Amino acid sequence: MLGWALSFLVIAIIAGALGFGGIAAASASIVKIIFYVFLVLFAVTIIANLMRGRRA
Repeated sequence: MLGWALSFLVIAIIAGALGFGGIAAASASIVKIIFYVFLVLFAVTIIANLMRGRRA
């Protein structure tokens, strides 16, 4: 699950860079929302993995 969150975060960062730069100005607000949603999901996933601990 952490791998999925990380890959979606990378996709959101790339899409955000394109949207913030004016290349995709029409979808910049959608990209910003998606970027922050995946950033929150990534943080939640990291916290969940830290709370669960490592399995032997």
